[in-house]
Amino acid sequence: MTLPEDPRPDLGTQSTGKPPGPAQPTAAQLAEGYAAKAGLHRSSNGNIDVLKSAGGIQGIAESILPGLVFLVAFTLTRELPVALISALATAAVFTVARLIQRKPLTQALAGVVGVGLSAWLANSTGKAEDFYVLGFLTNIGYIVAMSISIAVRWPVAGLLFGFIRNEGLEWRKNPARLKAYRIGTWVIVSVLVLRLVVQVPLYLMGEPGLAALATTRLLMGAPLYILGVWIAWLLTKPVPAPETAAEQA
Repeated sequence: MTLPEDPRPDLGTQSTGKPPGPAQPTAAQLAEGYAAKAGLHRSSNGNIDVLKSAGGIQGIAESILPGLVFLVAFTLTRELPVALISALATAAVFTVARLIQRKPLTQALAGVVGVGLSAWLANSTGKAEDFYVLGFLTNIGYIVAMSISIAVRWPVAGLLFGFIRNEGLEWRKNPARLKAYRIGTWVIVSVLVLRLVVQVPLYLMGEPGLAALATTRLLMGAPLYILGVWIAWLLTKPVPAPETAAEQA
């Protein structure tokens, strides 16, 4: 998103005779950068490309398979080290695949780090269910951050979707758009809260609840995220301006 140059003279340069320092990014540019870092993508028709924003088929597989391999390996062997090594090896394979494909490594490396931390935690406690604790903590962090964004009138959904819709930050000046983006952000928060409501009780059951915990973790991961983002996108869709009498004539 490129902003037009300011036609006014540089008063700072005229008064001091020194060239201006590095240009500071505007709020709109920061919002665009945030949306890009969040992995959101725009489709050719101007809508959000939900599948691509979730990382595509490969990205979804990277988020699902390490946990699935962990569950299968632990179920078959009942050996926690074997299950943890299997999950780490799966995450590493995706990183190597991205190297071969010359694709960005950010998502794959984040997956390896996440699986590594989860494996370390489970190995430290000796409890297989602790493999999923990091996910709970991450969820809580996102819930807190998004709730704060709503409270301070900078809802995350607006920062993300506003860029895709070419609204920049103009939506903040429109009470109706601000309200819509706050509601959209609450939808995403609700998805994260629902994960905790369903999964934490299963975690507290210990090993007997491991299979159910792992299964719900898979189902409520990328698939539920995609659904939540899509619903938030639809709820925040701008209402077309009513036609004027001249246009109707």
